[in-house]
Amino acid sequence: MKVLKFGGTSVGSPDTIRQLIQILKDNHRRGERFSVVFSAFSKVTDALLELARLASVGDAQFQEQFERIKTRHFAAAEALLQPEYIDPIRTKLGEHFEALHDVVQGIYLLREASPRSLDFVVSFGERNSSLIIAQAMVQAGIPTQYLDARTVVRTDHQFGSAKVDFDTTNQLIREHFATHPQVQSITGFIGSTNDGLTTTLGRGGSDYTAAIFGAALDAQVIEIWTDVNGVLTADPRRVKKAFTLPYMTYREAMEMSHFGAKVIYPPTILPALAKHIPLVIRNTFNPDFVGTWIGLTPPPSMTSEQVKTLANSPIKGISSINQICMLTLQGSGLFGVPGVAARLFGALARAGVNVVIITQGSSEASITFAVSPAQAETSKQVVEKEFEYELRLGQIELPRIERDLSVVAIVGENMRYQPGIAGRVFSALGKNGVNIVAIAQGSSELNISVVVPAHDETKSLNAIHEAFFLSDVRTLHLFVVGTGLIGKTLLAQMADNAEHLRTKRRMELRIVGMANSRKMIFDESGLKAETWQNLLEISDKVFSMPRFIEQMEELNLPNTIFIDNTASTAVADFYEQILDASISISTPNKLAASSSWLQYMRLKTIAAKRGVQWRYETNVGAGLPIITTLNDLITAGDQVLKIEGILSGTLSYIFNHFCAPDNKAAFSDIVKKAKELGLTEPDPRDDLSGADVRRKLLILSREAGLPLEMNDIQVENILPKPCSDAPDVPAFFAALEAHDSHFEGLKQKAADNGAVLRFVAKMEDGKASIELKEYDQSHPFYGLSGSDNMVVFTTDRYRERPLVVRGPGAGAAVTAAGIFAEVVAIGSSLSA
Repeated sequence: MKVLKFGGTSVGSPDTIRQLIQILKDNHRRGERFSVVFSAFSKVTDALLELARLASVGDAQFQEQFERIKTRHFAAAEALLQPEYIDPIRTKLGEHFEALHDVVQGIYLLREASPRSLDFVVSFGERNSSLIIAQAMVQAGIPTQYLDARTVVRTDHQFGSAKVDFDTTNQLIREHFATHPQVQSITGFIGSTNDGLTTTLGRGGSDYTAAIFGAALDAQVIEIWTDVNGVLTADPRRVKKAFTLPYMTYREAMEMSHFGAKVIYPPTILPALAKHIPLVIRNTFNPDFVGTWIGLTPPPSMTSEQVKTLANSPIKGISSINQICMLTLQGSGLFGVPGVAARLFGALARAGVNVVIITQGSSEASITFAVSPAQAETSKQVVEKEFEYELRLGQIELPRIERDLSVVAIVGENMRYQPGIAGRVFSALGKNGVNIVAIAQGSSELNISVVVPAHDETKSLNAIHEAFFLSDVRTLHLFVVGTGLIGKTLLAQMADNAEHLRTKRRMELRIVGMANSRKMIFDESGLKAETWQNLLEISDKVFSMPRFIEQMEELNLPNTIFIDNTASTAVADFYEQILDASISISTPNKLAASSSWLQYMRLKTIAAKRGVQWRYETNVGAGLPIITTLNDLITAGDQVLKIEGILSGTLSYIFNHFCAPDNKAAFSDIVKKAKELGLTEPDPRDDLSGADVRRKLLILSREAGLPLEMNDIQVENILPKPCSDAPDVPAFFAALEAHDSHFEGLKQKAADNGAVLRFVAKMEDGKASIELKEYDQSHPFYGLSGSDNMVVFTTDRYRERPLVVRGPGAGAAVTAAGIFAEVVAIGSSLSA
């Protein structure tokens, strides 16, 4: 014998009912012996409660509500049953609705809906659905009999959540089945008292009914058919990557249920647990899927390898309670006083308060407990009354209520055998900026519960789920501002290397938000490389940084990185807010890192405080590892004595070509050529002034520990005054050509000394400067060619032969590659 139960969504419409009848026909064809428990049609229980509410407040619209419910049931019968099968059902449904109307009319006249009346009203949901489906089963060739569970399930008089008298109920069920060999179509959710009053079994009562019958009949298995593929590792509405668990123990299932898992209802497990009857959670709409087996041991169908894999998994699932309130009882009067906890929780129990979790420090200075928001004020009043004497003496403080909190629970019996589980939980939350308000863990280590701010619940679920179930593949959620040349190149590189990242680095990059200077778009599931440009173009969302940040914070996703591909102050000014929201930043934008020393350090401090990263390697040398190398030297204890750098690809090109042995071109011609190649700014004086090099040197000096401001760096003006003062670019080039001899003289003087000219940034002895200098063959700068950048680090360990970093220091491809590398590095740190 096995007992099957079909929930509301499984009996939601004639089409879904036909699907479940096919499942039952397959069972019948296989020679299975079974009976079936049915819930009310989808949403009918709520509709019946609304019917009673309307009647209780004297709203005559209850008549319309009644007709809607009645019409739905008669329509379902008409759709499911052929003419020769429908007449007896019409008669019986008519009797049901006549009785329902009588009681609702009474509620309307009395203006009162008692718990007893409500139980009777809602019972018609299961009574009608089971009646209709029983006849549809008969029509399908399954010998079936309708069984009103009120005839065999005996309860007390606690209407709304009645307690079952198992001795009487088990006897009545066994006696009924001994004399009724047909498949029984059983009404879920309802029972009756010894004196014949209708009762309901509380939330999830139809599951409970299935377990009651399964235990009474010593069933081999109880199957709960619903609309998901079993018990998932987390709520799939919150965690998109949740997947079905093939097996879990009774205790694990009960813990998951207690903390919000909706597939099963905790009392369901108790009758099955007492008889060691496995529960199987199946999907009506995917009947070939095996679902989740809940029992003492794994299902016989599992292979030894699958069982071994399960044994190595420390946790089975993550669940949560969306809204709770926390109260804390604390004060010096708690130290060493026996019976405080007993008084506290005894008083709460007498007031009917359900305590969700409890946590107490070893110092005994405080006791914290969580309750539902609806019971928070009651709890506070109960505590104040119980400890009125201690409050008056000042021995304890007035209890305070903390609102807008959620509980996230990590469940698994294997946790006790593996050290470090709690550490992984806390690390996953900490790296995503989630503040843990309270922690509770029993000595059995079956459950670790953490209380977090309610707005961080979804982020917490995803961060923990990824840490335990998807630890080999980490998803980074990226928000990108700036889709110019660098931005487009970066997005193309990410798309081209997506498979490599997934297979080699076990990392997935998901671009969730994107903006240019005009518009912005968001898609939590990820923007696609082939469509983002068109979607951004047609978007109706006008870009502004405050709104962009608001959307990032509202989505509140784990492993979030903000990428700024602009050179805009309007973006950089918001870095503080972004970092403070526990979002890491990668950017080639130099404005923040070269702002005031105070602001630079403030951003560093906020990033460290929030446990996130602000990375700007591409500020100095595009894709070259210049800042990384400097930081590695300092981290390893080396002493930086001097930093010399050719930090402008434009100026590198100009002076490398100008000083080349075979060069015959004048200085002005080489500057013109650089402009034609797109190497300079529209006005080359912006490059020749050294302003950009100055920012880069300032950033390097600060990374080396010098608290410098921009004005502390002296920059040699290499342009003659008429060139600097020229009113426009053509006039500038005319003046520059007129002064070619000046630059030719500087080159010749260097050549006479066996040297070349280089525009160099230098930090030494706590000072920083930028100047045009001569370098002979003994220095690495002498052999520089093309438009490469070069940085030379002279340190205690690299004194005789300085450490040299050389390569392209500009260009979309290398800059994008540098940002890409930073994103991957941030992602790697999140999984460390």
